[in-house]
Amino acid sequence: MSLGVIINRDAPIGSSSFKKVFGGFEGVAAVRSIFGDGTDKVLTDLEVEIEDGRGYMRINDKKGSIMVNVKYLKEGEETYIYLDVIHELVHIRQHKEGKELWDKRYAYYDRPTELEAYRVALKEARRLGLTEEKIVDYLKVEWATDEEFRRFLIALELKDGIV
Repeated sequence: MSLGVIINRDAPIGSSSFKKVFGGFEGVAAVRSIFGDGTDKVLTDLEVEIEDGRGYMRINDKKGSIMVNVKYLKEGEETYIYLDVIHELVHIRQHKEGKELWDKRYAYYDRPTELEAYRVALKEARRLGLTEEKIVDYLKVEWATDEEFRRFLIALELKDGIV
């Protein structure tokens, strides 16, 4: 499946510009829906930090950048990386708006910021034609409980919460 973007899987550890690591995202309708007319400027100014750390992709809320695990960048499924970039770009917009990205009053999948970001990624996954099973696989993270994940699937109207 051609995603119409370039993912530079060999980007070196350290800071790079977003467009050197993730090319062509300014042309993705889902990304333009996040930032509107400001899309080109946001992506031009955005930094990506490639690290040999934990997880997959996340926001550095001190710098307003995207952090990417080098192993995930090199070996992760391309479609999942693509969807994660879109997901994290929603968090970049939320961060710029001053929203609390990690509100501890909520479990991971219950956070309003996560629900919004996952809804954008889910819409894009459907546009790409991913099966519901593939989408559920993409959405599952190991740090959330099965019960949290079940509630999340119901909130997104996926699989009636069957894990």
